[in-house]
Amino acid sequence: MSSAMRLGVLRALSCGLLGPPGRWSCFSALGCSSKITFKARRRMSGPGRSSINVFNREMKKKQKNWAASLEDAHQYDYLRDEVGRRVADRIYDISRSFPLSLDVGCGKSHIAEHLNKEIVHQMILSDISEESLVRRRRRLTDVPTRCVLADEEFLPFKEKTFDLVVSSLSLHWINDLPGALRQIQQVLKPDGVFIGAMVGGDSLYELRCSLQLAETEREGGFSPHISPYTAVTDLGNLLGRAGFNMLTVDIDDVEIHYPGILEVLMDLQGMGESNCAWNRKGLLHRDTVLAAAAIYKEMYGNADGSVPATFEILYMIGWKPHHSQAKAAKRGSATASFGDLSKISRPATTNN
Repeated sequence: MSSAMRLGVLRALSCGLLGPPGRWSCFSALGCSSKITFKARRRMSGPGRSSINVFNREMKKKQKNWAASLEDAHQYDYLRDEVGRRVADRIYDISRSFPLSLDVGCGKSHIAEHLNKEIVHQMILSDISEESLVRRRRRLTDVPTRCVLADEEFLPFKEKTFDLVVSSLSLHWINDLPGALRQIQQVLKPDGVFIGAMVGGDSLYELRCSLQLAETEREGGFSPHISPYTAVTDLGNLLGRAGFNMLTVDIDDVEIHYPGILEVLMDLQGMGESNCAWNRKGLLHRDTVLAAAAIYKEMYGNADGSVPATFEILYMIGWKPHHSQAKAAKRGSATASFGDLSKISRPATTNN
């Protein structure tokens, strides 16, 4: 861990941002006395804790570290940069400033680089990948940042700490998404806001369909090669169950064009977005890949020979309750009914 990153972690600890040591432990890795990590003492059961374990989080950590360490890693940041910019736009839409904010699963600070310190005074960057934090693009933002190496599933921060929590293209790899959203709600101050973006369930449908058809044809059946994603119809309910109100959920479809299926797969790997589900199949057979490439171009190909890959991005905004927020009127308090609209006479008009 670099000295600057270590200093940021120590400052976060000294400022009282991190939770009690009873839940979190601080240790030094063997052979690297300067490495400081916060690791959850995970409990296998407990109230509100889901037992669903779809994703191999250790594998996802390795994938993100490998992708961040590539010499040409910046060439694969185009989607994260674009979604980070759109999340930042939603922050600017709120007419207030945020003294202290948190980026959950920050990657290489793809949101912070689009912000200024007049709106966000200070931001804590948190990610499971040390390489991503080390290679964050500090020179592209004037927002003061500090880094905390932590798993997004177990946030090590005290309750009611942050005015703003953001997350971009990270939550779709969380095993216990309801629990993660509850933790985000807990670390927010009252009237604090959470703004997030995650990959939706209809993402990469072209790739998914092509692989399934090719594998069924060549191997007599298919295995999941693309991780399952959250459906937009479930997101509002998840936010409400986590304790957020004044919810906003919207969708953007980002379509990117590639020369062929191999380039799609290579870029997903370079983004650190390879499948990490426990039930994933190891490798695709060469014949299956060639068949999938032909199906992809036949079903979805463009006139110029390229193929599209569609990413469904789900954006969400939720507020932590506060007495100053507008509240819905009590049920039954209405004095008029929509059914009576047809009975209202139109105002008389004069002909000029």
